[in-house]
Amino acid sequence: MISLALASLLLSSPPPARPADRIDDRPFWTGHPTATAFARNIDRRLGYTRTVLGRLLAVRGRRTIANTLVPYDRIRAELNATGGEAQLIAAVHPDSGMRTIAEQAGQRVSSLATDLSLDRRVFDAIAAVDLRGADPATRYYVDRIRLEFRLAGVDRDDATRARIRALRDELLKAGQEFSRNIRDDVRPITVDSPADLEGLPEDFLASHRPDSSGHIALTTAYPDVLPVLTYAKSDDLRRRARVAFDTRAYPQNLAVLDRVIALRAELAQLLGYSSWADYITADKMVGSAANASAFIDRIVEASDSAAAREYRVILRRKRMDQPGATVVNRWESTYFAEQVRRADYDFNSQRVRPYFPYQAVKRGVLEVASRLFGVTFRPMRDAPVWHPSVEGWEMLERGKLVGRFYLDMHPRPGKFEHAAHFGIRNGIEGMRLPESALVANLPGGTPGDPGLMSHEDVVSLFHEFGHLMHELLGGRQRWSGLSGVRTEWDFVEAPSQMLEEWTWDPAVLAGFARHHETGEPIPAGLVGQMKRASRFGRALNVRQQMVYARVSLAVYDRPPEQVNTDSIARAVTEAYTPFPPVPDAHFQTSFGHLDGYSAVYYTYMWSQVIAKDFFSTFDRSNLFTPGPAQRYRDAILAPGGSAPAATLVERLLGRPFEFDAWRRWLEEGT
Repeated sequence: MISLALASLLLSSPPPARPADRIDDRPFWTGHPTATAFARNIDRRLGYTRTVLGRLLAVRGRRTIANTLVPYDRIRAELNATGGEAQLIAAVHPDSGMRTIAEQAGQRVSSLATDLSLDRRVFDAIAAVDLRGADPATRYYVDRIRLEFRLAGVDRDDATRARIRALRDELLKAGQEFSRNIRDDVRPITVDSPADLEGLPEDFLASHRPDSSGHIALTTAYPDVLPVLTYAKSDDLRRRARVAFDTRAYPQNLAVLDRVIALRAELAQLLGYSSWADYITADKMVGSAANASAFIDRIVEASDSAAAREYRVILRRKRMDQPGATVVNRWESTYFAEQVRRADYDFNSQRVRPYFPYQAVKRGVLEVASRLFGVTFRPMRDAPVWHPSVEGWEMLERGKLVGRFYLDMHPRPGKFEHAAHFGIRNGIEGMRLPESALVANLPGGTPGDPGLMSHEDVVSLFHEFGHLMHELLGGRQRWSGLSGVRTEWDFVEAPSQMLEEWTWDPAVLAGFARHHETGEPIPAGLVGQMKRASRFGRALNVRQQMVYARVSLAVYDRPPEQVNTDSIARAVTEAYTPFPPVPDAHFQTSFGHLDGYSAVYYTYMWSQVIAKDFFSTFDRSNLFTPGPAQRYRDAILAPGGSAPAATLVERLLGRPFEFDAWRRWLEEGT
């Protein structure tokens, strides 16, 4: 997310471009620009924003929507677009030099955005806009802009604003360094012989052959490490994989994270808040760090007894292999939970993988979204992409092009390691199509590899596609600052978690989940077994999410001199889960959300509570029943950020969200 602001490029940029009546709406990677051309294009567009800013400030007389809010929104649109493009290319481009250029471009965009947010002249101009006759969305937008300016520090004195500007520049660079260290640290895991891979799926073994010395090379990339932790019988291999995974970007990111924490604490103090956690929650649905903490406590309490029962079952299963065992270690938890599901629920998660080849799942998520939301998809002709494996797609409604997106789905060196939705350009009704990318590291992508996905992979792809649909369907607002996923931050995960529900329905899965060799649809009975088995471990998974949420809050809710991230991570792990902390591990150094989401990782569970409430409005016997889907689209997705999230929730539910549906979901497994 790019915070709004204005920059220090006045002397170093090329001459300003002449403002256009329409923003350039070609696909963002048109022309496959070189690093030099990419940087030049960013600077040209930043010059455009300065020209528009000059026109805004030159207005004399009455401030109107046309002469002030419209140009301000055009500035915002370009800053978000240039920043979004730079962030994506820095995360995914195969050339390290281009990634560096994109990081530097992102720094220039952020600097310009920071200066804008601290420009009192712009704030005064927005505050003076005559809103008589304005529609509710415009009034809400202006209120949000005013709040954003105040939270940025526009009303502070000159010296304080100068320090705020410097802190934000430092924070951006530190955050880029934190992410770069994670992205670049893909660690090797060497296996001495094929016997050490006993338990792994056949397709995994086929793609991991011994080298000339008889050794097998694995890495900490998701397609390697997750199957190892789930299926490998070798305790030593699972332990080594867990430690390697939880020490990525260590030790370098310990110091980087400490620097980020200290910079944010100082910034919060300058802005009048006692901590960064108090500052960052001030404009969220939750309202305050104290409320976020209370929410975490509520989730921990609700899952307490169920998590304890699940742990006892896993420990009992471990004792079948290791009599007298007194503890289950974290590198054993996924493996023994899988063994419990096989023995107690007659479900082996490897049995569903042949029904989830990547290409079929991709078609499936497109078909589900099409049926639910009344849109169609087609491949982009001659799509301008940054790597041959990337696909460009267009979304249409009643034959009209309404959005475009890219699928970058498979791992490669130097690429962002997780799964995420990247908003590239937010849409503006009549001026610009919304444009996004989904980035993941899923199996497949090489000749002869069907890319057999776990069901967890399928859920992840649907989750990210939920973000995409929110961005594209909500991307037709009058104001770019209200477009797509630009709602309160702790609401943005709810639509993505909603779409996950379609991955558990037998009728939905039968429509696309077909055996990659026989073409047989996945049996409804197997899906039923999968659903029943998935309930086991649910409470322990909730507790692990609360580890992340509490660590996220705790490193930012106190003075930085009281923060030792190793100690906090260890203490929270011990308090919230029965699995002891992994010796010599430092998971926080590769926990990228500590930069991006900072103190508000609670967002995922907060949004899940809302999503479960939303899902209660659907017909479980037919998830494609038109009425609920249309109401959900109209009330939640299509408005984008044009109203407070609480208002959108009440439009769909007729009331504020409640915990009842989430609690029923949790109790299914107890």
